[in-house]
Amino acid sequence: MSTQSTEDRILSVLEEDAQASYAEIADRAEVSKPTVRKYIDKLESEGVIVGYSADVDPKKLSSQSIAMVGIDVESERYVEATQQLQDLPAVEALFTSSGDHMLMAEVRAADGDELGTIISDDILAIDGVTAAHPSFLQERLK
Repeated sequence: MSTQSTEDRILSVLEEDAQASYAEIADRAEVSKPTVRKYIDKLESEGVIVGYSADVDPKKLSSQSIAMVGIDVESERYVEATQQLQDLPAVEALFTSSGDHMLMAEVRAADGDELGTIISDDILAIDGVTAAHPSFLQERLK
């Protein structure tokens, strides 16, 4: 048996395959199915597991462009601006960042032109947003 905690083993399996069945998770984490159910319920209720998602290869999406957009916000407007960014339908995910930008947003649109419109008309229109720097995702390597 692994020296990792039961919780860590279950999370590791879920991170590799969010669609794994309880039986598969139990087998790979070396625990029983009821243990898997108990830990997953606990992790969801504590907010550790906040959702399940699919990894998407942007190059294979014929009808969508995806960009990671670095966003800078005036500190006095940070809370309001992040709330408005979270409400934008095109913003798939929003992260705080310690890198070049305060926030990183995963933005999806039909094509590059629509993505540019979302950035200029929606993101940069939010009071307090001072800059948005897109990096278009092209090919998933891992």
